[in-house]
Amino acid sequence: MVMAQSLFIALKQQHPDCLVDVLAPSWSLQLLQRMPEVNQAIAMPFGHGQFDLLGRVRFGRSLQACQYDQVIVLPNSWKSALIPFFAGIPKRTGYIGEMRWGLLNDARQLDKDLLTMTVQRFVALADAAVSEYEFPKLSITLAQQHAVIEKFSIPDNQKVLALCPGAEFGPAKRWPIEHFAAVARQMADKGWQVWLMGSDKDQPVTAQINVLSNQVCRDFAGQTSLAEAVDLLSLTDVVISNDSGLMHVAAALDKPLIALYGSSDPGFTPPLHADATIINLNLDCSPCFKRDCPLGHTNCLVGIRPEQVVAAIGVN
Repeated sequence: MVMAQSLFIALKQQHPDCLVDVLAPSWSLQLLQRMPEVNQAIAMPFGHGQFDLLGRVRFGRSLQACQYDQVIVLPNSWKSALIPFFAGIPKRTGYIGEMRWGLLNDARQLDKDLLTMTVQRFVALADAAVSEYEFPKLSITLAQQHAVIEKFSIPDNQKVLALCPGAEFGPAKRWPIEHFAAVARQMADKGWQVWLMGSDKDQPVTAQINVLSNQVCRDFAGQTSLAEAVDLLSLTDVVISNDSGLMHVAAALDKPLIALYGSSDPGFTPPLHADATIINLNLDCSPCFKRDCPLGHTNCLVGIRPEQVVAAIGVN
């Protein structure tokens, strides 16, 4: 969703007066509200993997009154093109994906060798001739920052390091908890606040990191809404993250970012920030794009030492 903002920016640059509405999962609406290019965020009424053909027909027809001129379909699935078809939108743009001829009438063939990055593939759907793109940039107001400062009683006299140890895709994208804990201890000894950020799914991991770091961290995992997590990250001085959604959020907030890559490819989904520090050991076995290390050791991440990451922060 963060990378999709580059597409929204491109659309507004090409058509300054256009209105961009986004149909997306309900969890992402708070993120879309922090993208100034988005006119309206509409909650997708169907869960991941849910087909419900009749429901999609009805929902698509309910959108006909909006009289959209064009739809750009980012997912490559067949079912994702059904709602725009039943909405009767005149121009339906997207990659061929799962043989979507007819459902899409502006179907594009994806050249993966030319468009090597996800963000490039998104932006090319606005204009296939454009190869450049703007970085995502989330907009946070002072009022939103003050709200989380007050709600969570955030002190203002210390620098803040945010650790984002989650990676929903699987363990092969997660830097070891022992390494996160070592960084937390070192930075706390230097007088920094250390925050653990993540969803409720990350709570077992963040709890272990806090135990191993002698409870020097403030654990926000599962304690905030997505909007609050974004607003809290906007207050940080440095973010250390696995290749995850919060990594992209931190980049879009223009935060100094250290991104840790193991099984995934920083050439495909890099943090979209000119000054982000990417640490990747480039082992022969990576990127493997597996949820679990097929060799059973995850050396691509274990080998990234805490001292190397602390050095990347650039403090004495």
